[in-house]
Amino acid sequence: MSKSMLDYTKSVLKRVSFDASLFTKELEKAFKVLLPYELEELTSWLLQFTKEKPELQHCVLRINN
Repeated sequence: MSKSMLDYTKSVLKRVSFDASLFTKELEKAFKVLLPYELEELTSWLLQFTKEKPELQHCVLRINN
């Protein structure tokens, strides 16, 4: 079975999490292509993923606005 777009997006975000600028770009792409229910799941995942990464929390806030 192939990977879902959501799983792919999560793996990309994990790989680019070292750079807030890249992370933001990939996050913006994800918000353009994912379906509404996938966005809800991604948002939940993001809140958990960035909980201990303060350098990425502003990226999530920017997307949510």
